[in-house]
Amino acid sequence: MALIGLGLAILLLDIYRSNPESPWLAVLSMRALPRWIRALLLGAAGFSLVGFALVRLNRVLMAPFVRPGRQVVDAVAEHRRLGRGPRIVVIGGGTGLSTLLRGLKKHSTHLTAIVTVADDGGSSGRLRRSLGLPPPGDLRNCLAALSDDEDLITQLFQYRFAEGGELDGHSFGNLFIAALAGVAGSFDRGLMEAGKVLAVKGQVLPSTLSAISLVADKALAVDASSIRIAGESRIPSTPGAIRQVHIEPAEVPAHPEAIRSLLSAEMIVVGPGSLYTSVMPSLLIPDIASAIRASKALKVYICNVATQAGETDGYDCTRHVAALEAHVGRGLVEVVVANDRYEGDLGPGVAFVHAPENGAATVPVYRGPMNDVARPWRHDSDRLAEVLVRLFEERTGPLEGPVSGRAANGLSPN
Repeated sequence: MALIGLGLAILLLDIYRSNPESPWLAVLSMRALPRWIRALLLGAAGFSLVGFALVRLNRVLMAPFVRPGRQVVDAVAEHRRLGRGPRIVVIGGGTGLSTLLRGLKKHSTHLTAIVTVADDGGSSGRLRRSLGLPPPGDLRNCLAALSDDEDLITQLFQYRFAEGGELDGHSFGNLFIAALAGVAGSFDRGLMEAGKVLAVKGQVLPSTLSAISLVADKALAVDASSIRIAGESRIPSTPGAIRQVHIEPAEVPAHPEAIRSLLSAEMIVVGPGSLYTSVMPSLLIPDIASAIRASKALKVYICNVATQAGETDGYDCTRHVAALEAHVGRGLVEVVVANDRYEGDLGPGVAFVHAPENGAATVPVYRGPMNDVARPWRHDSDRLAEVLVRLFEERTGPLEGPVSGRAANGLSPN
């Protein structure tokens, strides 16, 4: 800045000397005033402009941290704390995954959600069939969960058009992601741009960019035979007990960034979410399962709070883990997190998933009251996130933040 000012001064001096009798230069240089007054006025004007520029620069830099009713100092301190949080990768889909992300974003910004792309129903299925894109619905929910829920843009992203028109049932966020995919040239680029618009704390990735279909074998109640159902949306609504699920095609490449995130993660969380239709599809991609096993991260499976009609009727936590191991083998996870509060009305056809008794599970189980009191069939996002942070702390040492040093709300190892 000093050199720029010196250069301008030399240029102006040269112009002044070349045209000493110019009336315009006489006015601009305030020749009628004593030199000390001119120096004082110009110096004051210069300092005023510098001060104004610094104030504006400060406002621009602080804009991401300014929130109504909150001190900027506190916001900056929290931003720095979250920036030092652990690298956590979560795998799944549906409402369970977005619920977990809402809690985890209060503890770290180094979050990666690897989301299933087997959905073929509703708005996502229609876009998948008409445009050939991966289904954006679960990805949209995760983007919204990692952003500031109070922001109008997030509410707009989740807006669903009313029935009766050509956009019947479509979500604005799904259409927005599809449009960005077209503008950016690829689906993953469009998804990244959508994350920038929402200012998400972390990243959301599809498990694969290939088109996959989920297929289930269900045992009929009337005899020992089984039927095969193709399509994620049809599996829960078809009567019978699920024997096995698989994806078609079976050998698809995982998203490269998903593999990198898994290998560099400090904690990998599987679930919560519909066991067969949200959690399994990503784990059945060979590259995903291999990367989880190769990673040095702490690997946790979160068992669902309640059963799901058409998928896990009559399941307890032990059967959830057994189904997981039957499809991907033992040793994929090191710890299971299970809810042990069974209070509240779940509605017809739904029951609480009971945590196993001591020593009954094949892997260690951490139990605690982790469901939402108002909606007892779901996890409480804050409580669940605190439990996971507590588990991570037990392995690595305390983290900076409000959770560190506290008991994990009744958490008890099995």
